[in-house]
Amino acid sequence: MLSASLLSCGRQKEHTAPPVNERDSVSMMTSYGVNTLISDSGVIKYRIVTERWEVNTVRNPSRWIFEKGIFFEQFDEKYQVQSYIQCDTAYYYDQKKLWELRGRVRVLTGDGVRFASERLYWDENRHELYSDVHSRLVTPQRTIEGCRFRSDERMTDYEVYNSSGSFEKDGMLSGDNAADTSAISQDTLPDRHVRPQHRPVRNNK
Repeated sequence: MLSASLLSCGRQKEHTAPPVNERDSVSMMTSYGVNTLISDSGVIKYRIVTERWEVNTVRNPSRWIFEKGIFFEQFDEKYQVQSYIQCDTAYYYDQKKLWELRGRVRVLTGDGVRFASERLYWDENRHELYSDVHSRLVTPQRTIEGCRFRSDERMTDYEVYNSSGSFEKDGMLSGDNAADTSAISQDTLPDRHVRPQHRPVRNNK
């Protein structure tokens, strides 16, 4: 009996965890204090500055994660800064080439157009920007706000839905802008889709 009890005491149950098959929460690479240039087809096009950059290829879809925010510059063919984007959090779905920007999203283009929202998507395949939340667009000619926004990458051809807006005083007093009166009345009407007739000046450099 004594030997039997000793044997039973010696057979302790092992407390083991099940094998980890799905490692969705584990990043494959994490970099800190990043300031790097990114090229496309051998041409430098972007600069990324971020406190923390995680790469997770296990998640579906795979993604880059910038939970500490990101500052993003885009260059033209002459390596001049064409625009910049910054936000509190960003995700880049590398297979889809889609950016999802969240929290205090701010954009400034070379034409002086400013954009502000809490969420913005950038589709690199379609070369367009879009948002499904309240957004504010400020151009050298006017300010527009709406609940949805869509634009080309340079924000020279854009659409604002359910918008309201106004022109700057100097622009309204100028005789050259007399045709803009109809655009002002359009912008102040609720639940209207406004495609701006007066676009920002294009940068033809």
